[in-house]
Amino acid sequence: MTDVFEKCHEINSLLNDDRDSESRDALIKLLDYCKRENVEYTPLINHLIRQTGLYPYMDPSSASWQDRYVYEVFKTDIGTEKDVTLHREQSLLLRKLLLRKNIAVSAPTSFGKSFVIDSFIAISKPKNVVIIVPTIALTDETRRRLYKKFSNNYKIITTSDASLSDRNIFIFPQERAISYVSKIDVIDLLVIDEFYKASSTFDKVRSPSLLRTILQFGDKAKQRYFLAPNITELKTSVFTSGMEFLCLDFNTVFLEKHELYKEIDNKDEKEKGKVLLKVLNQTQGKSLIYAGTFSNIKKVSDILITEHSQSDSPLVIGFQNWLVKNYSTNWYLTSLIGKECGVHNGQLHRSLSQIQIKLFEESNGLKNIVSTSSIIEGVNTSAENVILWSNKNGKPKIDSFTYKNIIGRSGRMFKHFIGKIYILDKPPENESTQLELTVPNDLLSDIDSSELLKELTSEQVAKVQYYNMRMSTLLGQEKFELLKLEGRFFSSDAGLLLSIAEKLLKDPQFRKSLGSLAIPDPKYWKTILFEVLKVQHRGWGKYGSFVGFVQLLPENWVLTIPQQLIALRSLNIKIDDFFALERTVSFQLASLLSDINTIQINLLDGVKSPDISSFITKASHAFLPTVVHQLEEYGLPRMISRKLQQSNVIDFMEDNINLHGVVDKLNNLGFGQVCSLTKDLDFFDEYILRFFFDGISTDIKVNQRGFKLD
Repeated sequence: MTDVFEKCHEINSLLNDDRDSESRDALIKLLDYCKRENVEYTPLINHLIRQTGLYPYMDPSSASWQDRYVYEVFKTDIGTEKDVTLHREQSLLLRKLLLRKNIAVSAPTSFGKSFVIDSFIAISKPKNVVIIVPTIALTDETRRRLYKKFSNNYKIITTSDASLSDRNIFIFPQERAISYVSKIDVIDLLVIDEFYKASSTFDKVRSPSLLRTILQFGDKAKQRYFLAPNITELKTSVFTSGMEFLCLDFNTVFLEKHELYKEIDNKDEKEKGKVLLKVLNQTQGKSLIYAGTFSNIKKVSDILITEHSQSDSPLVIGFQNWLVKNYSTNWYLTSLIGKECGVHNGQLHRSLSQIQIKLFEESNGLKNIVSTSSIIEGVNTSAENVILWSNKNGKPKIDSFTYKNIIGRSGRMFKHFIGKIYILDKPPENESTQLELTVPNDLLSDIDSSELLKELTSEQVAKVQYYNMRMSTLLGQEKFELLKLEGRFFSSDAGLLLSIAEKLLKDPQFRKSLGSLAIPDPKYWKTILFEVLKVQHRGWGKYGSFVGFVQLLPENWVLTIPQQLIALRSLNIKIDDFFALERTVSFQLASLLSDINTIQINLLDGVKSPDISSFITKASHAFLPTVVHQLEEYGLPRMISRKLQQSNVIDFMEDNINLHGVVDKLNNLGFGQVCSLTKDLDFFDEYILRFFFDGISTDIKVNQRGFKLD
């Protein structure tokens, strides 16, 4: 106890010297010691917790009445049955939002920014909240959190075709937001999560569509709340006009770094692999292994498959057998799962990634996850240990900003006071991050206000004027303005949209051939798909393989994935290719064809145009029934939906079926009855169903059939 008192004395001295960050770090390490050694908090420890602003960590049962008072004062409604105590900086942020200020905030991963959103909704009761997240995975994670809290009073909307209610919470990535531009009149709060991705410096692919969303939804928003980690300065621009920037460097966990790269010859991958295995064997708790590239994921996976022993966990074995049955026996992930390790790379089926994250959070599930940068932008999971295997992010090296995001996944409030970082490759030099949002050329098609024109170069202004003049000539001024107002174009690339319009006008054969896509038989699609690929082809793979894949994809609901992989052997398409190509079809191809269809229907030359909207709808859902594809985002794989169909629990081919109706029907049936009615469910099917039901219900009692997690 004397040691604890001495530590408290040191922390108090740091506080007296206004060394807040150091005092908070020292206190967190003391709290970790108390947890490991079962040391009860004294009134002095509680008082230091209060002094550092970490109010949630306080133990009111051993605190003085003054400190207990602070603990109670900082409690707030976050939509749960019990109020939750916020820490000092969370409370500051919430107070500013409740004062209706527009806030752009930078705060660490462990800050707890989501509590602030939840509390704002619970207290202010806004009518329409729009939350833009960077990935589908985060869409479902956010939906699950908010559904349990607010689904009784709000309609939670994540798809692009849902009808609106009196009160709505919209959650989707920026690419999906465009379909609601004309449907929402007023937004009470616009939330942009990971808003740094609006800068092409950080995300060249997504920044135009995110900036477009900020522009179009910002005009309708009464209040804006932008969130990001590790930004030190936000330069003023039209996209953040009128926003107060808060840089809250307030950590709630301590990061303990082990610079192992100094002892490793990085050219000797065998030595590096031995160090990795040593770290995994000597550490407790879960580990995230940042591999950086797809090839490095394979290298790390091979090491773990070779050196780790087979799991004896029934849950892990159940998942491995499920993968063999539903995906592939000869897939490296199937072998890796058996070693209690998973993969996160942004290419897998969404439900597969969700299941792995769920198993990572189970005590008897996965112990490690190997990832690319998708783990820092796709989910909010964290672990006790983060291992930096590589300092690459694809081909380039990671920058200081990305590095901080990666190591920020270590530690978690109330679970791991100390996050342990094992660095096996030299990290970047520490740098401050300035964020500046500028108008890229790819956004010129959406520029029409005088305020935005001021942000452009003279060359960009000329391009905007030419684009507007030419498209108005081709489509008609009134029609062109209406299409822009309604958000009918998926792309914001003015050059692409104009080239589509001119190709359709100058190449009547191309326009006529589009009608082939309206024919159900895929053998008629080959020629026109090759022509479409020439319009825009960005890393979609080889033309022949891509077109052949599209022609087989209509069997996606009829054939199992193992059956499709057999059929695709002649095209040399393997399982990882299958994932990548399916995602390309459902988003990039569908979006491109949608813009082509919109323009060709509205051209003024009087030629009757073939409507390919049916093909586009099917492609956007990977030729699965629409609701089946949407349910995968909710964590229900297509193979279980197929069993529901075959058992007559749900008819996914029924006319006018929609996601919310299916969710309501499944909730009315309940987990137990769905399991009883559905044929051929195995142990792991039921585990997945339980996880799925947990995300669509506010009150679930799944043990009525005796199903146990452990």
